[in-house]
Amino acid sequence: MAQIRGLEVRGTMHGKGTERDRRFAKHAVLAALSAVALALPVTPVHAAAIKNEVAVFAALDKVTGRIQHLEIPINQTVEFGALRVTPRVCNTRPLQEKPDTASFVEVDEVKLTGEQQRIFTGWMFAESPGLHAVEHPVFDVWLTSCKMPIGGVPAESAENEAPEEQPEAAAAEPVPAPAPPPAAAQPARPAPPPAARRQQPILPWLQR
Repeated sequence: MAQIRGLEVRGTMHGKGTERDRRFAKHAVLAALSAVALALPVTPVHAAAIKNEVAVFAALDKVTGRIQHLEIPINQTVEFGALRVTPRVCNTRPLQEKPDTASFVEVDEVKLTGEQQRIFTGWMFAESPGLHAVEHPVFDVWLTSCKMPIGGVPAESAENEAPEEQPEAAAAEPVPAPAPPPAAAQPARPAPPPAARRQQPILPWLQR
């Protein structure tokens, strides 16, 4: 009997140890998963880029100091001096997000012989005009903005908010006729003169 009781006590202690180990392992796994989740970078969710039909550039002639404003439709080419500028895309971000205006541009230089040479192909950023600039001794071109979003101005833009319709005017109530002006005061009639006092005849014996 003593041996049986000893085995039961040992089995009970062994069962308690196993359950404790399982709990410890479970907590360890949860702690490891939490650490991994915290270590992962949080990637913000961005709205889709807004594609535009026109890219706007500023072009500088370094000899004369003249700056020209260029509005170039996508996939069309505009010449500035010896440069030919062709934007391929022009993207912006919604108003509620951080500004990020970028255009993929191709710039060719026209030589004196008429030959064209590609001097720039890549992205230009309006917020960082010096990040990817056109390298030319005489002319310089950089992106300033985009215009005419494809499909219209996005709903997030304040410019697209339609003015609220005014409620229909209530039926006009009939305007009461103006009150007639008060009648002019009648001039006061002059009081009739007091009646003349009748003279009583003088008695003859009083006459002399």
